[in-house]
Amino acid sequence: MFRSLLPRLLGDAPRETTLSHDDAEVAIAALMVRIARADNHYGKNERAHIDALLARRRGLSPADAADRRAAAEMIEAEAPDTVRFTRAIKDRIALEERAWIIETLWEVALSDAVRSPDEDAMIRLVASLLGVSDVESAQLRQQVAQAASGR
Repeated sequence: MFRSLLPRLLGDAPRETTLSHDDAEVAIAALMVRIARADNHYGKNERAHIDALLARRRGLSPADAADRRAAAEMIEAEAPDTVRFTRAIKDRIALEERAWIIETLWEVALSDAVRSPDEDAMIRLVASLLGVSDVESAQLRQQVAQAASGR
């Protein structure tokens, strides 16, 4: 289903080829997976949290969210580097939505209740590459942490 996404995402396809809505969503999900894997621990809880985020974002069924995450895992594993990957997303995702992406990445990173320096560094890199300031990213992290502590 998403076999041709990576060439389109990374610019290996003709420029007039655009990302579909579903392709863009899988690309964002792949960033979630990349953040979750940044600390070399990608467990059941993180996968379940990504599934829940994907289901909540687009009203997907649990099975559809799991399918989207599975596609994202394959895309993330094949994406050559974060810089090239996020540049492609930045070119195709509006600035307003990029802040939501960073917020979601913080939700993924903090889902295991452990703040990893590797995940922090990866989110700082992604935020910078997507044009989200360090200040805004820190505010989003604080909002996510505060919401998590209120659960």
